[in-house]
Amino acid sequence: MANHKSAVKRHQQSLRRRRRNQSFQSSVKTLVKKVRAAIDEKDPEVIAEKIKDVNGLLDKAVVKGVIKRNTASRKLSRLARAGHQAVASAAAEAAAAKPASEAPASA
Repeated sequence: MANHKSAVKRHQQSLRRRRRNQSFQSSVKTLVKKVRAAIDEKDPEVIAEKIKDVNGLLDKAVVKGVIKRNTASRKLSRLARAGHQAVASAAAEAAAAKPASEAPASA
């Protein structure tokens, strides 16, 4: 443990920041898992809502200095790309599942 008052204070501050950082990082991980689960379900509305939630939390974490800006941007970009791919594949599966009689006739 530190011997000087200023060192004691710095140590207390570092512990306080560490607790806050761990809390934010845990929240980000939890929300990312929820987005991944929504992507597995391939529900566009849920995916969009969850990505919006993650975006807000990542922005807040960047402002607080918990994670770097590029890290937040990278995480959000990867989630958005995975979400778009899941929605596109779900739409393709739905189109392929339609019987030929329901397909619009080409003139």
